[in-house]
Amino acid sequence: MNKVDDNHDPHLAHHFDTPVQQYSSAKIGMWVFLATEILMFGGLFCAYAVYRGTHPDVFLYAHHFLDTNLGAINTVVLLASSLTMAWGVRAAQLGQKPILVIMLLLTLLGGVGFMGIKTIEYSSKYSHGLWFGSDNAFYVKSGKYTNPEELTGAIEYGESHAMPHEDKGELTDEHLELQVKDAATEDVLDNQAAGEAQDQSLPASAQSNIGNATNAPAGLSSKFAEVEGDGSAYVTSEKKPLTYEDLDPQQQKLVSQFFQIYFLMTGLHGIHVLVGMALIFWLFIRALRGTFGPKYFVPVDLVGLYWHIVDLIWIFLFPLLYLIH
Repeated sequence: MNKVDDNHDPHLAHHFDTPVQQYSSAKIGMWVFLATEILMFGGLFCAYAVYRGTHPDVFLYAHHFLDTNLGAINTVVLLASSLTMAWGVRAAQLGQKPILVIMLLLTLLGGVGFMGIKTIEYSSKYSHGLWFGSDNAFYVKSGKYTNPEELTGAIEYGESHAMPHEDKGELTDEHLELQVKDAATEDVLDNQAAGEAQDQSLPASAQSNIGNATNAPAGLSSKFAEVEGDGSAYVTSEKKPLTYEDLDPQQQKLVSQFFQIYFLMTGLHGIHVLVGMALIFWLFIRALRGTFGPKYFVPVDLVGLYWHIVDLIWIFLFPLLYLIH
């Protein structure tokens, strides 16, 4: 009969000699697991890169259906939750039970907030016929849309999110710099935009620069230049977002692919957030019981690593899906 060692650390597994050995082994195991997670999402990122590289206009058009403001808020929420999780790990290492409990609770609330906002996004997509699979309004079968009425509503919804914007950039000598004075210059610019140079009082170099500017900028609207109060000039590009009609028939059939990728990547990420929330809740219950302290904080540290990886993946998803240019 084996004699029970009353001095044995209850948190130390019998196949480990010291707590340090146990901690190191657990840390290596978690990093191996996280490496497999990165490989999985890495494959999805590669698929995203291939589809976007082959159909850039489709992705540029379809991303207007996403709410950038909600995505940005979710980014801030997850970053804040990473801070509270890291603070919680530190509190566990120092044996600060009240702070640990508070930080775990705040991190859990951050996860709840993230999933709540994601639920609002998903509900909006569903109500506008932008769900995944064949339920998507842009899904094409036998050359015809499954629901033309939903398609019309989806297009209007997307265009309402796509607001024209104006880019303003200072010009240099290398980038069509225009140095002009007073109101006479405005007249010359307007006339040159129409193909007529009427004011001969300007220096020849200015006339040459203006003439080059008329033809050089690509993708700009007819009103290509504006004049500041101090006489300097800048280019304005009034680029309007793509509309459904701008896409050719083949591209129109591929719009639904963007949403398949969107729901696959964000949905899988959302599942990881839910798993992280469950783990944090488990830590929260154990922290209330006073389980963690300077001698035993391994679970808090490992769950913290997992939560940081989940946050990091979203840092990549947000610009790739919401901030397409």
